Amino acid sequence: QVQLVESGGGLVQPGGSLTLSCAAAGSIVSINTMAWYRQAPGKERELVAQILGRGSPNYADSVKGRFTISRDSAKNTVYLQMSSLKPEDTAVYYCNADVRLQFYTAPVNLWGQGTQVTVSS
Repeated sequence: QVQLVESGGGLVQPGGSLTLSCAAAGSIVSINTMAWYRQAPGKERELVAQILGRGSPNYADSVKGRFTISRDSAKNTVYLQMSSLKPEDTAVYYCNADVRLQFYTAPVNLWGQGTQVTVSS
């Protein structure tokens, strides 16, 4: 069974930095798009950043210039480097990926369990 395992959340002061990691564990043929979403209390889940199979990143306007998404294809891992964090960045951050489990089959969309990021003094 393939799972997305996240790590790196925590409490950070405004202006601080934090890096999230998400590793796909299990038998995988390939991974297409990998992305980070977040959901704040009382709000809908929103896309933060995504990186396509060939490495082209896209960002939400609210995080452009502050967050960087990257991936290590050899490790089936995606990272989210967050800097200049603001209280409004506080949310549960979820990893998402389109994972191909077997050759000649369509990829399946998987979610991580979520990791809490709290920005507060």
